[in-house]
Amino acid sequence: MALDSARKAEIISKMQRKVGDTGSSEVQIALLTERIAVLTEHLKVFKKDFSSRLGLLKLVGKRKRLLKYLKATKYDVYVKIINDLNIRDK
Repeated sequence: MALDSARKAEIISKMQRKVGDTGSSEVQIALLTERIAVLTEHLKVFKKDFSSRLGLLKLVGKRKRLLKYLKATKYDVYVKIINDLNIRDK
């Protein structure tokens, strides 16, 4: 269920702050969002794959914590990420 390296590099290049940035909150949130989308499609087909469902819930929780951190520290970047990735805000 991992992302292929070409798709991962594309996401990183689009969301990075500067060249070589792979660990910023923005990049991590974008990569998690893509993995969540892939797992969601997988679970639509394989409804009884409970281990993947658990992994999906962990990814959603991690993304939620990163978004909470970003909202507290850099609100303007948070709003931009929410709009770019079409994430619902609660």
